[in-house]
Amino acid sequence: MAQIQYKDLLDAGVHFGHLTRKWDPRMAPYIFMEKNGIHIIDLNHSLENLAAAQAFVKSVVRSGRKIMFVATKKQAQEIVSEEAKRLKMPFVTERWLGGMLTNFSTIKKSLKKMTNIDKMLSDETTASNIAKREKLMLGREQAKLEKLLGGVADLSRLPAALFVVDIKREHLAIAEAKRLGIPVVAMCDTNSNPEIVDFAIPSNDDAYKSISLITLAIGKAIEEGILERKTDKESAALQEEEDAKRAVDTAREVVSRGDDEAADGKRKRVKTAEVAEEAAPVVEAEATPEVEAAAPSEEEPAA
Repeated sequence: MAQIQYKDLLDAGVHFGHLTRKWDPRMAPYIFMEKNGIHIIDLNHSLENLAAAQAFVKSVVRSGRKIMFVATKKQAQEIVSEEAKRLKMPFVTERWLGGMLTNFSTIKKSLKKMTNIDKMLSDETTASNIAKREKLMLGREQAKLEKLLGGVADLSRLPAALFVVDIKREHLAIAEAKRLGIPVVAMCDTNSNPEIVDFAIPSNDDAYKSISLITLAIGKAIEEGILERKTDKESAALQEEEDAKRAVDTAREVVSRGDDEAADGKRKRVKTAEVAEEAAPVVEAEATPEVEAAAPSEEEPAA
């Protein structure tokens, strides 16, 4: 797994928190010190929690499920969307629609509508029969749906976990995930409550470099999970092939053994018959002298 060093976190400014007057007391265990009115995050906790989050994300992806990226703040939109697209994971970077998780059936209808509009406008025959005004309205609706739901267009079921950049800003997403029992991995600054998420990564969630470093670390863990899942599938396929070959060999061995036993039985019967044929003349020969010897003894009284 991608190992993030202490120096990498330091160079990216992950340790910089918010002003001391804006802090959340529940972040106290993750704060190292105060300097110039700003809280400094303990990077030892950051490294430890990041490793735990990476291991969890890797296990989720290895099982074949998806991680949804959520980051609607400007400095996080670009890096999060690019990483999610690279990994083919769902993402939300524009606006979190209320009920995106808890009312997923309605979201699926909107996704279906977006797909139908795309097909309609991409088909030249259908598009040529649509009035200009209607085509313009469909185009606007398509752009709106694409902007809001483009990142989750391929999502057929609820994600297995969420990766959130700013938990205060994305409180709706976290509330929905918590209601459905979906684990949340999140970057938590000193003004956040780390207790509302499952895997809190103490870090600066405002700086582009900090967001980029943590997001890429999570992305690397997801990529490794995908590769391991592929390896597991190949190993399972090879194992199935070996089991099938072994079953065929066993069946052939059983059939061959049955044929051998049948041949042995036949040979035994033939040998028994041959022995009986050879023994028959001997029995007759042994019986004949007794008759001849008995004949003179019967003639003696007559003499």
